Amino acid sequence: MKLHAISRALTCTLIGAMAPTVLLAETGINPNISAVINVGYTDRSDFHGIGNLPIDGDHSAGPDDGFWLDHTELALSAAFDEMFYGKVTTVLEEHDGSTEVELEEAFVQTMAMPYGLSVRGGRFMSNLGYLNSKHTHTDNYVDRPLVYRAFVGSHYYDDGVRLNWIAPTETYIELGAEAFKGGQFPAAASSNIGATNVYAKFGDDFDESNSWQAGISWLRTDNDFGECSTHDHGDDHDDHDDHDDHDDHDDHDDHGFEFGACDFDGNKDFYVADFVWKWAPNGNYKYQSLTWQSEYFYVKEDGWYGEEHEGAFERELRQDDHNTGWYSSVVYRWSPNWSAGIRYSELKPSDTYSDGFKPKATDLMVDWNYSHFATVRLQYTRDESMEDMDDDIFSIQFVGSMGAHGAHLF
Repeated sequence: MKLHAISRALTCTLIGAMAPTVLLAETGINPNISAVINVGYTDRSDFHGIGNLPIDGDHSAGPDDGFWLDHTELALSAAFDEMFYGKVTTVLEEHDGSTEVELEEAFVQTMAMPYGLSVRGGRFMSNLGYLNSKHTHTDNYVDRPLVYRAFVGSHYYDDGVRLNWIAPTETYIELGAEAFKGGQFPAAASSNIGATNVYAKFGDDFDESNSWQAGISWLRTDNDFGECSTHDHGDDHDDHDDHDDHDDHDDHDDHGFEFGACDFDGNKDFYVADFVWKWAPNGNYKYQSLTWQSEYFYVKEDGWYGEEHEGAFERELRQDDHNTGWYSSVVYRWSPNWSAGIRYSELKPSDTYSDGFKPKATDLMVDWNYSHFATVRLQYTRDESMEDMDDDIFSIQFVGSMGAHGAHLF
Protein backbone atom coordinates (compact mmCIF):
# COMPACT_ATOMS: atom_id res chain seq x y z
CA MET A 1 0.00 0.00 0.00
CA LYS A 2 1.14 3.51 -0.78
CA LEU A 3 0.44 4.51 2.79
CA HIS A 4 2.99 2.00 3.98
CA ALA A 5 5.62 3.43 1.66
CA ILE A 6 4.95 7.01 2.64
CA SER A 7 4.94 6.21 6.31
CA ARG A 8 8.14 4.23 6.07
CA ALA A 9 9.84 6.87 3.97
CA LEU A 10 8.97 9.62 6.37
CA THR A 11 10.04 7.46 9.26
CA CYS A 12 13.34 6.74 7.57
CA THR A 13 14.08 10.31 6.74
CA LEU A 14 12.83 12.07 9.80
CA ILE A 15 13.71 9.47 12.36
CA GLY A 16 16.37 11.72 13.77
CA ALA A 17 13.94 14.58 13.97
CA MET A 18 10.82 12.93 15.28
CA ALA A 19 12.11 10.14 17.49
CA PRO A 20 13.64 12.41 20.13
CA THR A 21 10.41 14.31 20.54
CA VAL A 22 8.45 11.10 20.97
CA LEU A 23 11.00 9.65 23.36
CA LEU A 24 11.10 12.83 25.39
CA ALA A 25 7.35 12.72 25.72
CA GLU A 26 7.41 9.09 26.79
CA THR A 27 10.35 9.12 29.14
CA GLY A 28 10.79 12.68 30.24
CA ILE A 29 14.55 12.12 29.97
CA ASN A 30 16.63 14.85 28.41
CA PRO A 31 18.94 13.96 26.80
CA ASN A 32 18.34 10.39 25.64
CA ILE A 33 21.27 8.14 26.39
CA SER A 34 22.08 4.96 24.52
CA ALA A 35 24.95 2.51 24.32
CA VAL A 36 25.84 -0.26 21.89
CA ILE A 37 28.23 -3.07 22.73
CA ASN A 38 29.87 -4.75 19.73
CA VAL A 39 32.40 -7.43 20.67
CA GLY A 40 33.53 -10.74 19.24
CA TYR A 41 36.21 -13.28 18.44
CA THR A 42 37.72 -13.95 15.02
CA ASP A 43 40.09 -16.59 13.73
CA ARG A 44 41.98 -15.32 10.69
CA SER A 45 45.39 -14.80 9.14
CA ASP A 46 47.17 -11.46 9.22
CA PHE A 47 45.66 -8.74 7.06
CA HIS A 48 47.84 -7.83 4.08
CA GLY A 49 45.63 -5.45 2.11
CA ILE A 50 42.97 -5.43 -0.58
CA GLY A 51 44.30 -5.97 -4.08
CA ASN A 52 47.16 -3.48 -3.64
CA LEU A 53 44.68 -0.61 -3.45
CA PRO A 54 45.58 2.40 -1.27
CA ILE A 55 43.36 1.86 1.77
CA ASP A 56 42.67 3.11 5.27
CA GLY A 57 44.58 0.38 7.07
CA ASP A 58 42.72 0.54 10.39
CA HIS A 59 39.17 0.49 9.02
CA SER A 60 39.66 -1.60 5.91
CA ALA A 61 41.02 -4.70 7.59
CA GLY A 62 37.82 -6.02 9.14
CA PRO A 63 37.87 -7.72 12.56
CA ASP A 64 41.22 -8.44 14.17
CA ASP A 65 42.46 -11.95 14.85
CA GLY A 66 41.43 -13.01 18.37
CA PHE A 67 39.11 -11.16 20.73
CA TRP A 68 38.11 -7.71 19.54
CA LEU A 69 36.14 -4.60 20.44
CA ASP A 70 34.66 -2.79 17.46
CA HIS A 71 32.42 0.28 17.21
CA THR A 72 31.11 0.19 20.74
CA GLU A 73 29.04 3.37 20.91
CA LEU A 74 27.83 5.82 23.50
CA ALA A 75 25.33 8.37 22.22
CA LEU A 76 23.46 11.39 23.59
CA SER A 77 20.57 12.96 21.70
CA ALA A 78 17.82 15.47 22.39
CA ALA A 79 15.72 18.17 20.86
CA PHE A 80 17.00 21.63 21.82
CA ASP A 81 13.58 23.04 21.03
CA GLU A 82 10.83 22.59 18.43
CA MET A 83 13.22 23.53 15.61
CA PHE A 84 16.59 21.93 16.43
CA TYR A 85 17.66 18.41 17.34
CA GLY A 86 21.19 17.33 18.21
CA LYS A 87 23.11 14.09 18.61
CA VAL A 88 26.59 13.16 19.76
CA THR A 89 28.03 9.67 19.19
CA THR A 90 31.39 8.51 20.47
CA VAL A 91 32.90 5.22 19.37
CA LEU A 92 35.38 2.98 21.18
CA GLU A 93 37.56 0.75 19.02
CA GLU A 94 40.71 -1.28 19.52
CA HIS A 95 43.66 -0.86 17.17
CA ASP A 96 47.07 -2.41 17.58
CA GLY A 97 46.33 -3.37 21.17
CA SER A 98 45.16 0.06 22.34
CA THR A 99 41.61 1.31 22.86
CA GLU A 100 40.84 4.48 20.96
CA VAL A 101 37.95 6.92 21.17
CA GLU A 102 36.48 8.60 18.09
CA LEU A 103 33.91 11.35 17.86
CA GLU A 104 31.86 9.86 15.04
CA GLU A 105 28.85 12.18 15.14
CA ALA A 106 28.17 15.60 16.61
CA PHE A 107 25.48 17.35 14.62
CA VAL A 108 22.45 19.58 14.81
CA GLN A 109 19.49 19.11 12.47
CA THR A 110 16.43 21.20 11.77
CA MET A 111 12.99 19.66 12.35
CA ALA A 112 10.47 22.24 11.19
CA MET A 113 11.66 23.89 7.99
CA PRO A 114 8.97 24.45 5.33
CA TYR A 115 8.54 22.74 1.94
CA GLY A 116 10.10 19.44 3.02
CA LEU A 117 13.53 20.96 3.53
CA SER A 118 15.97 20.14 6.32
CA VAL A 119 19.54 21.10 7.17
CA ARG A 120 22.12 19.12 9.14
CA GLY A 121 25.44 20.57 10.22
CA GLY A 122 28.43 19.35 12.23
CA ARG A 123 30.04 15.93 11.98
CA PHE A 124 27.90 13.19 10.47
CA MET A 125 27.95 10.23 8.09
CA SER A 126 27.47 11.00 4.44
CA ASN A 127 24.37 9.82 2.58
CA LEU A 128 26.64 8.16 0.03
CA GLY A 129 25.09 4.91 -1.22
CA TYR A 130 22.88 2.73 0.98
CA LEU A 131 25.07 1.47 3.83
CA ASN A 132 27.31 4.46 4.47
CA SER A 133 24.84 6.50 6.52
CA LYS A 134 24.05 3.56 8.81
CA HIS A 135 25.89 2.62 11.97
CA THR A 136 27.88 -0.57 11.50
CA HIS A 137 26.19 -2.29 14.44
CA THR A 138 22.94 -2.34 12.40
CA ASP A 139 24.57 -4.37 9.60
CA ASN A 140 23.64 -7.98 8.97
CA TYR A 141 27.30 -9.05 8.89
CA VAL A 142 30.33 -8.77 11.15
CA ASP A 143 32.07 -6.33 8.80
CA ARG A 144 31.27 -4.10 5.85
CA PRO A 145 31.40 -5.54 2.31
CA LEU A 146 34.76 -5.50 0.58
CA VAL A 147 33.86 -2.58 -1.67
CA TYR A 148 33.18 -0.32 1.34
CA ARG A 149 36.33 -1.37 3.16
CA ALA A 150 38.46 -0.79 0.08
CA PHE A 151 37.08 2.50 -1.22
CA VAL A 152 35.80 4.46 1.83
CA GLY A 153 37.38 2.76 4.85
CA SER A 154 34.09 1.08 5.87
CA HIS A 155 32.20 4.39 6.03
CA TYR A 156 32.79 8.02 5.24
CA TYR A 157 31.97 10.68 7.84
CA ASP A 158 33.28 14.20 8.08
CA ASP A 159 32.60 17.74 9.25
CA GLY A 160 30.21 19.58 7.01
CA VAL A 161 26.64 20.52 6.14
CA ARG A 162 23.73 18.82 4.35
CA LEU A 163 20.64 20.22 2.69
CA ASN A 164 17.95 17.74 1.69
CA TRP A 165 14.41 17.88 0.36
CA ILE A 166 11.55 15.36 0.57
CA ALA A 167 9.07 15.60 -2.27
CA PRO A 168 5.37 15.77 -1.29
CA THR A 169 4.52 12.75 -3.45
CA GLU A 170 3.21 9.24 -2.87
CA THR A 171 6.48 7.83 -4.16
CA TYR A 172 9.34 8.50 -1.77
CA ILE A 173 11.73 11.00 -3.38
CA GLU A 174 14.64 12.57 -1.51
CA LEU A 175 17.23 14.87 -3.04
CA GLY A 176 20.24 16.14 -1.16
CA ALA A 177 23.60 17.85 -1.32
CA GLU A 178 26.49 17.72 1.16
CA ALA A 179 29.71 19.70 1.56
CA PHE A 180 32.51 18.44 3.81
CA LYS A 181 35.85 19.59 5.10
CA GLY A 182 37.57 16.65 3.44
CA GLY A 183 39.52 15.65 6.51
CA GLN A 184 38.61 11.95 6.57
CA PHE A 185 39.50 9.05 4.30
CA PRO A 186 39.00 8.83 1.33
CA ALA A 187 39.41 12.64 1.22
CA ALA A 188 42.63 14.41 2.17
CA ALA A 189 42.10 18.09 1.46
CA SER A 190 43.89 21.23 2.53
CA SER A 191 41.07 23.55 1.39
CA ASN A 192 37.99 24.53 3.42
CA ILE A 193 35.68 22.34 1.34
CA GLY A 194 37.42 19.14 0.36
CA ALA A 195 34.52 16.84 -0.49
CA THR A 196 31.03 17.19 -1.95
CA ASN A 197 28.24 14.70 -2.40
CA VAL A 198 24.93 14.92 -4.23
CA TYR A 199 22.39 12.13 -4.08
CA ALA A 200 18.87 11.06 -4.92
CA LYS A 201 16.81 8.33 -3.28
CA PHE A 202 13.53 6.82 -4.41
CA GLY A 203 11.24 4.24 -2.85
CA ASP A 204 7.78 2.74 -2.93
CA ASP A 205 5.72 -0.38 -2.25
CA PHE A 206 5.04 -2.96 -4.92
CA ASP A 207 2.17 -4.23 -2.76
CA GLU A 208 1.45 -4.88 0.93
CA SER A 209 4.33 -7.36 1.19
CA ASN A 210 7.00 -5.95 -1.12
CA SER A 211 8.80 -2.60 -1.03
CA TRP A 212 11.93 -1.16 -2.62
CA GLN A 213 14.39 1.70 -2.46
CA ALA A 214 16.96 2.83 -5.03
CA GLY A 215 19.56 5.56 -4.97
CA ILE A 216 22.37 7.22 -6.87
CA SER A 217 25.23 9.29 -5.42
CA TRP A 218 28.21 11.25 -6.67
CA LEU A 219 30.98 11.98 -4.17
CA ARG A 220 34.01 14.05 -5.21
CA THR A 221 37.01 14.22 -2.89
CA ASP A 222 40.11 16.40 -3.04
CA ASN A 223 43.33 14.65 -2.20
CA ASP A 224 46.26 16.96 -1.60
CA PHE A 225 49.68 15.42 -1.20
CA GLY A 226 50.80 15.71 2.41
CA GLU A 227 47.22 16.12 3.73
CA CYS A 228 46.53 12.49 4.45
CA SER A 229 43.24 11.89 6.23
CA THR A 230 43.43 10.09 9.55
CA HIS A 231 39.95 8.95 10.65
CA ASP A 232 40.87 10.76 13.88
CA HIS A 233 43.08 8.05 15.26
CA GLY A 234 45.42 7.43 12.44
CA ASP A 235 48.39 9.42 13.49
CA ASP A 236 50.30 6.59 12.00
CA HIS A 237 48.92 7.68 8.66
CA ASP A 238 50.13 11.24 8.90
CA ASP A 239 53.63 10.33 8.07
CA HIS A 240 54.36 8.56 4.86
CA ASP A 241 57.34 6.93 6.46
CA ASP A 242 54.96 5.19 8.85
CA HIS A 243 52.96 3.39 6.21
CA ASP A 244 54.40 0.03 6.98
CA ASP A 245 50.98 -1.63 6.75
CA HIS A 246 50.53 -0.33 3.26
CA ASP A 247 54.09 -0.74 2.21
CA ASP A 248 53.94 -4.38 3.18
CA HIS A 249 51.24 -5.08 0.68
CA ASP A 250 51.74 -2.34 -1.88
CA ASP A 251 54.78 -3.70 -3.57
CA HIS A 252 54.40 -2.71 -7.20
CA ASP A 253 57.60 -3.67 -8.81
CA ASP A 254 55.79 -3.88 -12.11
CA HIS A 255 54.64 -0.28 -11.76
CA GLY A 256 57.62 1.21 -10.00
CA PHE A 257 55.56 2.61 -7.12
CA GLU A 258 54.27 1.54 -3.74
CA PHE A 259 50.83 3.03 -3.20
CA GLY A 260 49.82 4.26 0.22
CA ALA A 261 46.58 5.97 1.20
CA CYS A 262 48.42 9.30 1.39
CA ASP A 263 50.39 9.15 -1.84
CA PHE A 264 47.75 10.53 -4.20
CA ASP A 265 47.41 14.17 -5.27
CA GLY A 266 44.29 14.98 -7.30
CA ASN A 267 40.55 14.29 -7.39
CA LYS A 268 38.57 11.13 -6.88
CA ASP A 269 34.99 10.75 -8.11
CA PHE A 270 32.80 8.07 -6.56
CA TYR A 271 29.68 7.15 -8.54
CA VAL A 272 27.47 4.84 -6.50
CA ALA A 273 24.19 3.10 -7.35
CA ASP A 274 22.21 1.11 -4.79
CA PHE A 275 19.04 -0.96 -4.72
CA VAL A 276 17.19 -2.66 -1.86
CA TRP A 277 14.13 -4.89 -2.03
CA LYS A 278 12.33 -6.15 1.06
CA TRP A 279 9.62 -8.74 1.40
CA ALA A 280 7.56 -9.45 4.50
CA PRO A 281 4.09 -11.02 4.58
CA ASN A 282 1.61 -8.12 4.91
CA GLY A 283 4.50 -5.83 5.88
CA ASN A 284 5.13 -7.62 9.20
CA TYR A 285 8.92 -8.09 9.46
CA LYS A 286 8.88 -9.73 12.88
CA TYR A 287 8.11 -13.31 11.86
CA GLN A 288 9.34 -13.67 8.29
CA SER A 289 11.19 -11.46 5.83
CA LEU A 290 13.65 -11.43 2.96
CA THR A 291 16.02 -8.55 2.15
CA TRP A 292 18.09 -8.24 -1.00
CA GLN A 293 20.49 -5.31 -1.27
CA SER A 294 23.18 -4.48 -3.82
CA GLU A 295 25.52 -1.57 -4.49
CA TYR A 296 27.89 -0.71 -7.31
CA PHE A 297 30.89 1.67 -7.07
CA TYR A 298 32.74 3.34 -9.95
CA VAL A 299 35.74 5.31 -8.67
CA LYS A 300 37.63 7.55 -11.09
CA GLU A 301 41.01 9.06 -10.22
CA ASP A 302 42.63 12.06 -11.87
CA GLY A 303 45.95 13.19 -10.45
CA TRP A 304 49.43 12.15 -9.48
CA TYR A 305 50.91 9.41 -7.39
CA GLY A 306 54.19 10.26 -5.76
CA GLU A 307 56.63 9.01 -3.15
CA GLU A 308 60.14 9.27 -1.86
CA HIS A 309 62.25 6.63 -3.58
CA GLU A 310 65.96 6.22 -2.79
CA GLY A 311 66.22 9.85 -1.74
CA ALA A 312 64.40 11.24 -4.77
CA PHE A 313 60.78 12.27 -5.14
CA GLU A 314 59.03 10.50 -7.97
CA ARG A 315 55.61 11.23 -9.47
CA GLU A 316 53.44 9.27 -11.84
CA LEU A 317 50.46 10.79 -13.66
CA ARG A 318 47.07 9.06 -13.46
CA GLN A 319 44.26 10.27 -15.70
CA ASP A 320 40.83 8.66 -15.96
CA ASP A 321 42.11 5.76 -13.88
CA HIS A 322 39.10 3.91 -12.52
CA ASN A 323 38.34 1.13 -10.08
CA THR A 324 34.99 -0.63 -9.79
CA GLY A 325 33.38 -2.84 -7.19
CA TRP A 326 30.06 -4.24 -6.11
CA TYR A 327 28.37 -6.49 -3.62
CA SER A 328 25.06 -8.25 -3.32
CA SER A 329 23.48 -9.68 -0.18
CA VAL A 330 20.40 -11.76 0.64
CA VAL A 331 19.19 -12.18 4.23
CA TYR A 332 16.23 -14.41 5.13
CA ARG A 333 14.46 -14.32 8.49
CA TRP A 334 12.29 -17.36 9.18
CA SER A 335 11.34 -16.65 12.80
CA PRO A 336 11.56 -13.76 15.30
CA ASN A 337 14.82 -15.27 16.58
CA TRP A 338 16.65 -16.64 13.55
CA SER A 339 17.95 -15.34 10.24
CA ALA A 340 20.70 -16.24 7.80
CA GLY A 341 22.37 -14.54 4.88
CA ILE A 342 24.91 -14.78 2.09
CA ARG A 343 26.94 -11.94 0.60
CA TYR A 344 29.38 -11.75 -2.30
CA SER A 345 31.73 -8.81 -2.97
CA GLU A 346 34.13 -8.26 -5.86
CA LEU A 347 36.47 -5.49 -6.98
CA LYS A 348 38.12 -4.69 -10.28
CA PRO A 349 41.13 -2.43 -9.61
CA SER A 350 42.63 -0.41 -12.41
CA ASP A 351 45.88 -1.41 -14.11
CA THR A 352 47.64 0.94 -11.70
CA TYR A 353 47.06 -1.47 -8.85
CA SER A 354 46.48 -4.81 -10.51
CA ASP A 355 47.50 -6.90 -13.47
CA GLY A 356 44.03 -8.41 -13.74
CA PHE A 357 43.55 -9.82 -10.25
CA LYS A 358 40.06 -9.19 -8.81
CA PRO A 359 39.79 -9.21 -5.00
CA LYS A 360 36.65 -10.90 -3.74
CA ALA A 361 35.01 -12.19 -0.57
CA THR A 362 32.08 -14.50 0.17
CA ASP A 363 30.30 -14.30 3.53
CA LEU A 364 27.86 -16.72 5.16
CA MET A 365 26.20 -15.75 8.42
CA VAL A 366 23.50 -16.89 10.82
CA ASP A 367 21.92 -14.67 13.50
CA TRP A 368 20.19 -15.55 16.74
CA ASN A 369 18.17 -12.76 18.33
CA TYR A 370 16.97 -13.35 21.85
CA SER A 371 15.24 -9.98 21.54
CA HIS A 372 15.33 -6.98 19.25
CA PHE A 373 18.14 -5.55 21.38
CA ALA A 374 20.62 -8.44 21.45
CA THR A 375 22.12 -10.45 18.58
CA VAL A 376 24.60 -13.31 18.50
CA ARG A 377 26.08 -13.84 15.04
CA LEU A 378 28.25 -16.55 13.50
CA GLN A 379 29.99 -15.77 10.23
CA TYR A 380 32.29 -17.57 7.81
CA THR A 381 34.18 -15.55 5.21
CA ARG A 382 36.14 -16.88 2.27
CA ASP A 383 38.51 -13.95 1.80
CA GLU A 384 40.42 -13.62 -1.47
CA SER A 385 41.49 -9.99 -1.11
CA MET A 386 45.11 -10.60 -2.10
CA GLU A 387 46.45 -12.69 -4.92
CA ASP A 388 47.76 -16.07 -3.70
CA MET A 389 46.72 -15.25 -0.11
CA ASP A 390 43.28 -16.83 0.43
CA ASP A 391 41.95 -16.96 3.98
CA ASP A 392 39.10 -18.76 5.76
CA ILE A 393 37.78 -16.41 8.46
CA PHE A 394 35.48 -17.51 11.30
CA SER A 395 33.83 -14.96 13.59
CA ILE A 396 31.39 -14.89 16.48
CA GLN A 397 29.90 -11.52 17.38
CA PHE A 398 27.62 -10.07 20.04
CA VAL A 399 25.76 -6.80 19.43
CA GLY A 400 23.58 -5.39 22.19
CA SER A 401 21.93 -2.00 22.60
CA MET A 402 20.82 -0.24 25.76
CA GLY A 403 18.78 2.87 26.37
CA ALA A 404 16.92 5.02 23.86
CA HIS A 405 17.03 3.28 20.52
CA GLY A 406 15.52 4.76 17.38
CA ALA A 407 13.97 2.65 14.63
CA HIS A 408 16.37 1.39 11.97
CA LEU A 409 16.39 3.00 8.55
CA PHE A 410 14.84 1.17 5.61
